[in-house]
Amino acid sequence: MFNHKLTLAAATAMLALGCSAPLASAADVPSWCGAKKATIALLDGYGGNSWRQVTTAAGKEEAGKCPSITSYEYADGQGKLDKSISDIKGFAAKGVDALVVFGDAGPAVLPAITSAFKAGKVVVPYRVVVGGEDGKSYTKFIGASFVDDGVSWGNWIKGVLPKGGNLLFLSGPAGNSQGLDELKGMKQVLDDSYKFINAEPFEVTNWDPALTQQVLTAAIAKNPKIDVIVSDFGPSLVGALPEFKKSGRSIPALATSDGNSLGCFWTENNKDNPDFKLFTVATGNDNVRLAVQWAVASATGGTLPTEQIFKAPSFEDSVSGKPSPVQCRKDLPGAIYLSSQVSADNQAKAVGK
Repeated sequence: MFNHKLTLAAATAMLALGCSAPLASAADVPSWCGAKKATIALLDGYGGNSWRQVTTAAGKEEAGKCPSITSYEYADGQGKLDKSISDIKGFAAKGVDALVVFGDAGPAVLPAITSAFKAGKVVVPYRVVVGGEDGKSYTKFIGASFVDDGVSWGNWIKGVLPKGGNLLFLSGPAGNSQGLDELKGMKQVLDDSYKFINAEPFEVTNWDPALTQQVLTAAIAKNPKIDVIVSDFGPSLVGALPEFKKSGRSIPALATSDGNSLGCFWTENNKDNPDFKLFTVATGNDNVRLAVQWAVASATGGTLPTEQIFKAPSFEDSVSGKPSPVQCRKDLPGAIYLSSQVSADNQAKAVGK
C-alpha cells in the first residue's frame, strides 16, 4: 500500500529505526506478552514511503511494550519479489523467532511464509491477503476491515448529501482488494441516488501523487459536477485539489484517510472553497500493532488478543467536529499521520525530517 517514493534520507532513517532492540519496563506488561524470551522482525514488501516509516515505528513501539522481546529487526523488500522472499527465508534461517510480514506481492510470497512457519517460526502476515490458512500456512493472518471504512464514508456522504450526488472514487493499483472492499462498504449504505462517475470499480492511482493529479485533472475536465471525492489515501490528493480552482470551481466534499499534509491543506483552503467538507478515517499505521501483538503472544506464551481484524476508527470531521475537528501540525512534516498512536514528534523523526 502507498507505494509513492520519498527521499533516500527518509528511507535510510527507516532502516536505522529497526536495527536496535526495544526496551520495556516490567511494569504494566500487557497480557499478550509472555515470559519466554523471543526476537521479532518486521518484513516489508516495500518500505520506501512515509506511511511505511511510521508503521515501522508503530511496530517497534508495540514490541517494546514486552520485556521478553530482546530485539526488533526490520527489512525492506524494496518492491522486489525476490528480495522479499529472500528476507523471509533469511530472517527465519538466522533464528528470528517471530516474523510479521507485510506481503505486498500477495500470494507470491506465500511459499516462503509457509516454509518459515513449517520450520517452527511464528509468522503473522497482515493487511495484504497472501492466501493460505491460519495454522497451516502461517500462525495468524491479521487483516484490516476496509469494508468498515467504506461504510463510514458512505454514512458521512449521506449526511452531507442527503439527496444523492456524483461521487468520484480513487484507489490504488488496478484490482487491489482494499479498494474493492471499500466500494463494497459504500454500496451497503448508498442507494442509486449516489452515482459513481469514475471508471469501474475505481480510478486507478497506484496511491501515487503524480498519477493522482493526472487522474483528477482528467476527471475535472470530463465531469462538470463532482459532489464528493472518495480516496483511500488522502495525502496523495493534496497536489491535485488546486486543479478545481484553476477551473473556477470549489473543491468538493472529500471522504478519505488522514494525513498531516491534507489537514493543513484543508485548514488553509476551506474558507475559499465553500463545498470543501472533509471526513477522514485513520490511515491505518496501527494495523501493525495488532499483528505484533499476535506474533509476540505466540512467540512468548502470552495471551492471544481477542481482536483478529484491525478496524480503523473515524478521525476527523469538519462538519461535526467529532471525534475531532480537522487536525494540522504546521510545525511538523506533511508526511506524518496524526491518527497514529506514534507521537507526532516521533513520527517526524521516523520520516527523517
